[in-house]
Amino acid sequence: MTETFRHSGEYPQQQSSAPVHHGGTQGAYAHGAYPPPPVFAPEAPQGPGAAAPARRRRAKGPVALIAAVALAAAAVGGGTAYAVQTLTGRDGGTSATSTDVVPTSKKGTVSGVAEAVGPSIVEVGATTAQGKSTGSGVITKSDGEIVTNNHVIAGATSVKVRTNDGKTYDAEVVGTDSKKDLALLQLKGASGLKPATLGDSDNVRVGDEVVAIGSPEGLTGTVTSGIISALDRDVTVATGEGQEQPQSPEGGWPFEFDGRQFNGDTGSSKTTYKALQTDASLNPGNSGGALIDMNGNIIGINSAMYSPSSSQGGSESASSGSVGLGFAIPIDAVKDDLGKLRSGSKT
Repeated sequence: MTETFRHSGEYPQQQSSAPVHHGGTQGAYAHGAYPPPPVFAPEAPQGPGAAAPARRRRAKGPVALIAAVALAAAAVGGGTAYAVQTLTGRDGGTSATSTDVVPTSKKGTVSGVAEAVGPSIVEVGATTAQGKSTGSGVITKSDGEIVTNNHVIAGATSVKVRTNDGKTYDAEVVGTDSKKDLALLQLKGASGLKPATLGDSDNVRVGDEVVAIGSPEGLTGTVTSGIISALDRDVTVATGEGQEQPQSPEGGWPFEFDGRQFNGDTGSSKTTYKALQTDASLNPGNSGGALIDMNGNIIGINSAMYSPSSSQGGSESASSGSVGLGFAIPIDAVKDDLGKLRSGSKT
């Protein structure tokens, strides 16, 4: 996998909006519409020479359009408030899946993403019976809740986290899910940290530009960029169950892809997940770090990298660096697991 090893060592917030009235004069006048018509139409005048009944005035322009769309939305799913917000541009809340984290002036730039999201990425150091390993993590709450890979902290007797500003905190392992290779940490005594915005990996497409931030080889806050090169890659990883931190001394966590093993033997206890593939450079220490879209939303947790020297072929390059084949756990899978991890489940 992509953490360094050295022997020496919901959410989306629910959108809120002003209540939308579906009837009554107060709600109608609040939006500049005319009072509602009477329940029964008035009787037409009788007899010769009687004046024809006046036509009821109808609202025109955007007010009528909004009302019509709002009522249609309510009929199919109670989405009146959403319809009004969409048409008027008024949004009463912030969605974690559609937030533009990067300022408009820097939108679409790697430097803009790095500046906006960098403070939300941390370095994770774990001490085990075998030594020390280094990975990365993503801040999900301002009080120091951190998402990382399970393999980064598996078998750890102590965990320390260094934030973007250089401060170091002791961390407690709150929950783990070895089947998804995820873990949740809580920093001790932390406050005022900048949480990342969790995006929507279902909307990711091949060719989308992405940025990766992590701590390869302990180099905190390293930024690389690339594209999404494939979707739904079957990546098999060791769960760590019944194993004692089965990392290779050169760094990395054992995983399998396309029937081949990398970074050592995955053992008998393993799990497979559908990964995002990226050519953004990942190296040992990037595990648990962020894969980010160009709006600054986290779309994946980096978890594995292909390295020719870790292949069991013997005839490939001796280089141990990134060759542009990295894999990340889709953020939707992470969001689905957060409730379980926060409850203290350790599997």
